[in-house]
Amino acid sequence: MRLTADQIRGAIAEIAAGFNRDRNSLIPLMQRTQESFGYLPTVAMEEIAVYVEVAPVDVWGVATFYDQFRLLPPGKYPVRVCMGTACHLAGGKLCVQALERELGIKVGNITKDGNFSLERVACIGCCTLAPVITIGDNIYPRMSPFKIEEALIPYRQEIEKGQASQE
Repeated sequence: MRLTADQIRGAIAEIAAGFNRDRNSLIPLMQRTQESFGYLPTVAMEEIAVYVEVAPVDVWGVATFYDQFRLLPPGKYPVRVCMGTACHLAGGKLCVQALERELGIKVGNITKDGNFSLERVACIGCCTLAPVITIGDNIYPRMSPFKIEEALIPYRQEIEKGQASQE
């Protein structure tokens, strides 16, 4: 369900109520907003700018500088590839490339049907299981490009079930 601009503004007013109205609150307020929406809607960033009394471009600059912030809503099944040192050295980049091919999107994007989004993360915390990806809340250890399609099968089956029940 997509929220209207007024609904987003109302939600930001509630979220912001617990923060000081100054620049020091910018990043924590952005983090809380993303926790609430799953990403940072443009309207929310504009409201945050007004609340902490900075230019909207300053909020945009922070959002695009830090990898932790998403400007697009995540897919139904967010796919994250760990690119921490252990995962990177064990083949994380190859997993990213395989996922981009398999999903038909680049990192930072979402599939046209909204089912999958793809992002790189700094560390998942499973270094001894490198390389690691997550799909939703599920962890897939010791991944390789050859295992990517297999890992996606249950999610694709779930999507097909949902489409079949809508018909």
